[in-house]
Amino acid sequence: MGTTTPPRTLAEALRARGDESLAGLLRARPDLLNPVPNDITQLATRAGTRASVVRALEHLDRFALQTAEALAVAPDPAPYDTLLSLLTGDGLDDGDQRDDAGAAVTAALPGALATLREQALVWGEDDRLRLVRTARELLAPSPQHPSPTGLGPTVAEATAGMSPGRLQEILAATGLPATHDPVSAVAALSALFTDRTRMAELLDTAPVEALSVLDRLVWGPPYGEVTPNPTPPVKWLRDRGLLLPVSTRTVVLPREAALHLRAGRAHRVPEPVPPVVPAAAERDPQAVDRAAAGQAFTALSTVEELLKLWNGGGPAILRAGGLSVRELKRAATALDVSEPIAAFWIELAYGAGLLASDGETDERYAPTPASDEWLDLSAEDRWTHLATAWLAATRTPGLVGGQDAKGRALSALGPELDRSAAPDVRRRVLALFAELPPGTAPETESLLRRLRWERPLRGAAPAAESADLRSRLALWTLNEAELLGITGRGALSAQARALLDEGEGTAAARLAPLLPDPLDHVLLQADLTAVAPGPLERPLADTLSVLADVESKGGATVYRFTPGSVRRALDAGQAAADLHAFLAAHSRTPVPQPLSYLIDDVARRHGHLRIGAASAYVRCDDEAVLNEILADRRSTGLRLRRLAPTVLASQADPGSLLEALRDMGYAPAAESAEGDVLITRAGARRTPPRTPPVPVPEGPPVPDDTLLGAAVRAIRAGDTAATAVRKDPSDGPSSTTPSGALPRTTPAETLATVQAAAMTGSTVWIGYVNADGAASQRVIAPVRVEGGFVTAYDHTADEVRTYPLHRITGVAELAEDGKG
Repeated sequence: MGTTTPPRTLAEALRARGDESLAGLLRARPDLLNPVPNDITQLATRAGTRASVVRALEHLDRFALQTAEALAVAPDPAPYDTLLSLLTGDGLDDGDQRDDAGAAVTAALPGALATLREQALVWGEDDRLRLVRTARELLAPSPQHPSPTGLGPTVAEATAGMSPGRLQEILAATGLPATHDPVSAVAALSALFTDRTRMAELLDTAPVEALSVLDRLVWGPPYGEVTPNPTPPVKWLRDRGLLLPVSTRTVVLPREAALHLRAGRAHRVPEPVPPVVPAAAERDPQAVDRAAAGQAFTALSTVEELLKLWNGGGPAILRAGGLSVRELKRAATALDVSEPIAAFWIELAYGAGLLASDGETDERYAPTPASDEWLDLSAEDRWTHLATAWLAATRTPGLVGGQDAKGRALSALGPELDRSAAPDVRRRVLALFAELPPGTAPETESLLRRLRWERPLRGAAPAAESADLRSRLALWTLNEAELLGITGRGALSAQARALLDEGEGTAAARLAPLLPDPLDHVLLQADLTAVAPGPLERPLADTLSVLADVESKGGATVYRFTPGSVRRALDAGQAAADLHAFLAAHSRTPVPQPLSYLIDDVARRHGHLRIGAASAYVRCDDEAVLNEILADRRSTGLRLRRLAPTVLASQADPGSLLEALRDMGYAPAAESAEGDVLITRAGARRTPPRTPPVPVPEGPPVPDDTLLGAAVRAIRAGDTAATAVRKDPSDGPSSTTPSGALPRTTPAETLATVQAAAMTGSTVWIGYVNADGAASQRVIAPVRVEGGFVTAYDHTADEVRTYPLHRITGVAELAEDGKG
C-alpha cells in the first residue's frame, strides 16, 4: 500500500506480503493450510503454534537453523549487525581461517534470513529482527532444555530473585560502584561482561584453575555442580558473578561472560556452506550402466522366484501382523540370500503390489492378480515398476529385526515399518549422486555429512530410534539402490538418471539394450541336469521349473531332473510323450538316454495307485502292490484296511495319504469322485484384487499451485472482511464498531440497509449465523433483495452467494465505502 511503517506484529508483516510470498509460505509449511485460515491474523496465529514451529525448524538446513539459534540468544528485537556479529564473532580474535569463515557467513546470512522470513519464523525489518516467540522458547536456553548454542541465561535472567545484598557483594568483588537499585546493579554487571577491555582485565586477575573451569563451560553445557564448600577457583568465579547460582548445588556461566570468552560467537563452528561430496572413485560410465543392468536383471529374477515360491499360497500371517522369523529364514534359504536382503525383496514385492494378504480365515500371503500382469510386461518395464515403487515407499525393510519403542521385534511385512522420511532421503541421496559426473561414486561419509547439514537433527526422534534415522536411511538407500540396479559399482546408472529426470518410459528405453535377450533353449547333460546359459523365455522357464529343480544360479542356471520333479510334471497334467517332445524341442544337445529312462520309469508307475476320499482310499488293479503296502511297517499310522481285493481304506485324509505313500517310494495319483486323475496345477492361488500399500506422508502433502492460489485469495478476502472499518448504525455515521463484534440491528433496519446498498451498489458488513449455528462476519455487496433472501457478492468468500435475511444478525455500513 506504499506505507513505510514497520510491522508491529507477525500478522502485520504477513499482511504486507505479496500473494506470491504468501503462497511460498503455504508451500513451505503446508500444515498451515489445514483448514484454510479465515484471515491473515488466524494464519499468523497458526504459524506460531508449537507443533507448526517445531515442524518448520526441523526442515531447516544447518546454517538457517544456526541463524535462528543465534537470534534466540540475541536481544529481542535484534539489529542485523548484532546477528552477524553472533555468527562471525567480534573480529578481535586473530586468524586468516576465521576471516575466511566470516566472509562465508557474511555472504550466506542474507539467504538464511530470507528463508526464515519466507517461513514466517522471523519478521521485522533488518534493524528490528524478531524470532517468533514459540521458536525463541524452543531454542532459548533453560536448565531443562539447554540452548543448541551451549549458551546459558543472561545476567538479568540468572540473577532474577537474587537478594540485593548478594548483588552488592558481586559488585564489590568486581570493583564496580555500589548501588542500592537491583536493576542498576544487574545493568552494571552486564555492561562489565560485555566490555572487552574491562572483562580482559578482570580475567587477567583470575587464578589459572578458574580459567580452566571457564574453559569447560564456555562451549556448553554452561551448567555445573558445586559442593557446599567450593574450591577456591570456583569461589573466585562465583564471588565475581562469573558463575551465578541456579540452585543450591548448580551454577551457570552467564551468557554475556560466555560470549566474551567465545569472542562473541554463538556457535563454535558456523556452517554457512553445505559440505562438498567428493568422488570416492571414477569409473567408466558404460561399465557402470552394464553392472547396474546386470543387477537389475538379478532383481527381476529374484522377485519372480519369490512370487513362484509363494505361488500356491505363501506363509501364514502372524496374529500381530507380518512374517514370522522362521518363514523369513525359509524364504532367505529359498532365494539363496541373507535374511536382511530377503526382507528387502519381500517388502519390495509387497510395496509394488505384487504380494498381499489373501484375506481368508487362515490368512496367508500370496501373489496378487497384479503380479500376473507384471510378469507379462517386458523386463525393462518390470524394472521401472519396481524402481518407482521403491522410490515412493515409506516402508523400511532395514528396520526388520530391530525393536520398536516398546521393545517388540519388528517383522517383515509388519505394521510398524513405515518411516515417512524414507522417500525424501532416497530421492535426496540419488540427487546427490546425480550431481556428480556420470560414472562417479561419491564418498559415503561426506554424503552423510551433507545430508546432516541439509536436515540437522534436533533430538526429536523416538527413544527406540535415538540414533540418526536419516543417516541409517541413507546407508540403507545405498545398499538397496545397488541391489535394485539403480546404481552400479557405486555410481548412478544412466537408466536411473533417466528415471529421476525424464520418467519411466525413457528409463525403460535406456535399460532395454543392456538386458540379455531371453533364450529358447537349454543344454541337456548326461548327469540328469540341464544348463540354461542365460535367461529363458517365460513359457520355457515355467515348464522347466516344474519338470526340474534349480540346483545352482549365476551366469548360467543349472536344473536337475529327479523322480520327484518328473512326478511333479506328471501331476500337473503332462504325459511322458509330452515331456519327451518338450525336451527334444528345447535342447541344443540330444536328450540323454538316462533322462529318457527316468521319465519313462516314473510315468510307468505314476497313477498305478489311486487316492480318493472315503476318508481316503487306495485302489490298485495289482493286488500284490496293496499287499506290499499293508505289510510295510511305515503304513501303520495310516490305519489301512482292505475293502476289496483292489481297494484299501484309510482314516487319514487324501492329502496326507498321498504324501505318506510317496514318502514310502510309491507314485500314487489323486483322483476325483468320478474316478478321473486330478491334475495339480502350479500357481493356482491368488489374492483378491489388492491396491499397493499407500506411503505414509511426512506431514501434509505440498499443495499444488491451483490450491495455493485459491487459498491465498480466500485468506485475502477473509482479511478484508475482518479488518474493514465499520459504522455502528446506533451511534451515527462517525462511530465505528470493533471488528470482533457482530453487528446487531432489527429485521426492519437490516432489510432497509441491504435494499439501500443494492440500489446504490455499496458494500456493507453483516453478521451471519449458518444452519449449524456457527456465527461469522462478512463483507458483501448486495445485488438483489427479494423473497426474504439477499443475493450479494461476498468479499469474504470471493463469490456470489444468497443469504436468508432471517439468519443475518445485523448490518452496518463500512466507514469508507468500498465497492470492490
